[in-house]
Amino acid sequence: MNRDWLADYEGLKFDRPGEGILEIILDKPRTVNSVTERMHTELVHVWRDIDADPDVSVVLVRGADGKFSSGGDFDMIEAIMKDNETRLRVWKEARDLVYNVINCSKPIVAAVEGPAVGAGLAVALLSDISIAGRTARFVDGHVRLGVAAGDHAAIVWPLLVGMAKAKYYLLLNEPMSGEEAERLGLVSRCVEDDKVVETALETAKRLAKGSPSAIRLTKYALNNWLRMAGPIFDASTALEFLGFMTPDAEEGLASLREKRAPQFPKRSPL
Repeated sequence: MNRDWLADYEGLKFDRPGEGILEIILDKPRTVNSVTERMHTELVHVWRDIDADPDVSVVLVRGADGKFSSGGDFDMIEAIMKDNETRLRVWKEARDLVYNVINCSKPIVAAVEGPAVGAGLAVALLSDISIAGRTARFVDGHVRLGVAAGDHAAIVWPLLVGMAKAKYYLLLNEPMSGEEAERLGLVSRCVEDDKVVETALETAKRLAKGSPSAIRLTKYALNNWLRMAGPIFDASTALEFLGFMTPDAEEGLASLREKRAPQFPKRSPL
């Protein structure tokens, strides 16, 4: 494997658990693998590097210490709210992250243990095959923060679980277990918690032994469903970042930091 480009990454860790398989590890266990500004930027570019690396056939992505990701780091969220340059940069990154995962030709397998929230959840659900533990906890998290459900949600959730369920879980910020996620079709498979990484790796090895061209072309064709929904995604992400300039977002972030229920205003000009 050409490992030169791997050295450019600091927020992500890598391993090679099998021939042709690159493992990406979200590694910030102190804050449940929250996505920092550095990690967010790296999650944008890594898919292009993977796409260009002839030695990578399959990607396996997981979180360190048996937890996938708690979503955006609070410091990054505060920077988005306070600084226009950061807000515009991260908006572009959020858009590119989704499109780069969709357009990465190599199949991606997600091993989802524990919480999967926000930007971390986007990576998990945009992966081509998702393996979840029974007690994994899926929650979008955006409306709890006081912003629109951007990232991936507006294009992925209705396609996977239908509009009625998508609205229920996204508008109410309702958490979903791995078992429920499999039942509704949000993830590919649900297994016992201690079998998640093992099953995901077995899946990655099967993909690595398959026809690379056939698998990649099939992925390309299937992902046209997501590409057709590009205008929906672009609007949702723009609305999300508009929300970061509102008092709702300020209250949402403060309440998360203070570990209390948010007190959002009762009226909106919308």
